Amino acid sequence: MVFAIDAGNTNIVLGAFDASGSLHFTARVATDTLMTGDQYAATLGNILNLYGVPRDSVSGAVISTVVPALVQSLGRAAKILFGFEPMIVGRGVDAGLKVKGGIPADSIGTDLVCGAVGAIKKYGAPLIIFDFGTATTVSAIDREGTFLGGSIIPGVMISLRALTSSAALLQDVTPDGSEPDPISLDTAECMRSGSLLGSACMMDGMIERFREKIGHDAKVIVTGGLGGIIVPHCRTEGIIHDDTLLLDGLYEIYKLNS
Repeated sequence: MVFAIDAGNTNIVLGAFDASGSLHFTARVATDTLMTGDQYAATLGNILNLYGVPRDSVSGAVISTVVPALVQSLGRAAKILFGFEPMIVGRGVDAGLKVKGGIPADSIGTDLVCGAVGAIKKYGAPLIIFDFGTATTVSAIDREGTFLGGSIIPGVMISLRALTSSAALLQDVTPDGSEPDPISLDTAECMRSGSLLGSACMMDGMIERFREKIGHDAKVIVTGGLGGIIVPHCRTEGIIHDDTLLLDGLYEIYKLNS
């Protein structure tokens, strides 16, 4: 099996691909930059045990992270668990992704690279990719499969935390999957509907702007933590929600370089 680790600012997403390329499991653990390699090895080992994956069945490992402090600790954790050095995306690793202007793919965020590689492999091009992580990113892929760039938007939870920390009378709110009412007298409901419907309207508007640039046939792919509860409130038709997009991209990059 190939063990894939996608480490973001808030969560680390894990997965194991079998010999046929099928994803055996996915799991999430909280990102903690203070944890040592030994601590991460214990945590990842417990996840493997939980899903019934023997460590000696793992023949390869690949890591992508946007948190520089995690490169060393996660790399050490993989070495402890499996006995070999993992592949680190971005360290001269060929992602097989064309970037506008001939810019090297390892000069842009590894999360954007993995998402683009996974989406092109699974859905073709042109593409608009939304990733709802700590920040919300939007990426554009033209019909030749070239990464053109994109936009970065404050993440849903970051925006809510900034609001509650700056306004004394506003309480903490967590968006959920229930139907929001856009007009309410309840403060908590106002915040919940504002975050969900506001994000959905942002998506609809950005899709329209991006399609004006790369083509109105561009498919829209959404991944990341809160993507699944925002997509149902969008008015754009045909949006594809794909929770494993970055792991799939990681696996494709591993295959290309192994």
